[in-house]
Amino acid sequence: MMRGKSEEIEKYSDAIDKMQEGLEAMIELYNDMEEDTPFIDLEDGVLEDLEKAKRIYGEEYVSKKVNTILKEVLTWLDLDEEKNK
Repeated sequence: MMRGKSEEIEKYSDAIDKMQEGLEAMIELYNDMEEDTPFIDLEDGVLEDLEKAKRIYGEEYVSKKVNTILKEVLTWLDLDEEKNK
């Protein structure tokens, strides 16, 4: 049997409590994770060009340009769910 002063026992108990809290937090994070699936499948060349553009022009600028183009493309589609059922 291990013997220790009450101060040492208290520190050991606190350490165990903190380890338990950390483990519970990690389990919660793991349970909250979703599988990372791509929003849209981009061809390798397109993805490489996007990364290159982000390095050259910055992520914010490229994101703004791509969003503008995607909004325009989406206007070409009939997105009325009632019609498509």
